[in-house]
Amino acid sequence: MALADCPLANPLIMRIARAKKNRVTKAFMKVPCRFSREDPMVRQAAFVPRFDCRLTRVARLVPRTARRRAESLRRQMIATQEELDWRCYRLYGLLPAGGDAAAYEHPAPPEVALGERAFEIVLARRMAGGSETTTWFERHGSTPTTDVPARWPDDYRQVVQRRIELIESDRNIGLIERPEYKRRWNTPSWESQEQAALRDWLLARLESSRFWPRADDSAGDDAPQLMSASRLADAAGRDAEFMQLGALYAGHADFDLNQLVAKLVASESVPFLPVLRYADSGLRKCAQSEDTWALQRREDAGEDVAHSVGKIPVPPKYQGKDFLNADWWRLRGGLDVPKERWISYPGCERGADGSLVIAWAGWDHLQQATALATYFSDMKEREGWSHERLQPLLTGLLELVPWLKQWHNDMNPDFGARMGDYYE
Repeated sequence: MALADCPLANPLIMRIARAKKNRVTKAFMKVPCRFSREDPMVRQAAFVPRFDCRLTRVARLVPRTARRRAESLRRQMIATQEELDWRCYRLYGLLPAGGDAAAYEHPAPPEVALGERAFEIVLARRMAGGSETTTWFERHGSTPTTDVPARWPDDYRQVVQRRIELIESDRNIGLIERPEYKRRWNTPSWESQEQAALRDWLLARLESSRFWPRADDSAGDDAPQLMSASRLADAAGRDAEFMQLGALYAGHADFDLNQLVAKLVASESVPFLPVLRYADSGLRKCAQSEDTWALQRREDAGEDVAHSVGKIPVPPKYQGKDFLNADWWRLRGGLDVPKERWISYPGCERGADGSLVIAWAGWDHLQQATALATYFSDMKEREGWSHERLQPLLTGLLELVPWLKQWHNDMNPDFGARMGDYYE
């Protein structure tokens, strides 16, 4: 099990994302800026803003504390797994008969680092003696240990020594206590885990309700609207926590906010039109899927579809080659299930902006249609777009009509119309 998957370790990684709420961080908010000038990069500046001061302290201490805690938990898990292994040997009757089998177990083991397990000590001794060659330690980033660590309590050192002696003398235990049959504890580097945690936090923040309305209806001041990536970046720039975590993610406080947001959004968005996201093979599969949905809607409406066309066909699954972008394949998968955070509208950028136009993918079809129709009106009336430029937006609305008629065709009190019929 990877450390990031551990229910105990994962919250520690995410502590980075809760840095501002951390008691340690709150204390650092009051620390004079002169402490931050210890950092060589900060020393170059004649004036250190309070934000940079706080960020420098957080960047140093909060991840460092979380890392130490995560490493400690990992060593505890290694020790616990060792006890489970030796308990199994005893339960299966593999330990010496007539003796105290529990002598090979310890009720409260200390932390055990990778490379310090009994079989690893035996392996390291054989390497030192030239009787065995292995890349085990190098491959797993651990240090060969030939002696039982002196920091352990005496009773645990004795338990490990007995395990070592049994591995060397008992053929069965010696066969099992080999690298091939032991947990590798092969985890991603701390740096990669930290980057992944920061990236997830930033993405979740960018799609939060503070930037995208969650209103149940599609009217009023909270009506959904399309937004450009640069406008989203402007809003994120007023979010102190986002700026703190963004600096940690980028590695420096003077990062390019627009570039960061644009990169994050592009990796987690899928274009609104099939022709923009599928290759030719994918377009054919998309057409087959739409035919299946159309037949299913007719059957749901009470029509005897089986009598007229037979059994409704199952549409084919998609493959990576069916998508024009690897990220879109990652986000959709073989069943083309939307898992993206945003819908993108390539080619629909405002002239004065130029950044990618997006919508929150969590909106229902009516909210998406409302946002798209509003943007269409703005571009037509305020920007003076030609018919050719407006056509993709109209096509996007037509793509939503079948779903609007299926889910939103009851009388809408806000608009006084059936929205599926209205948009059709």
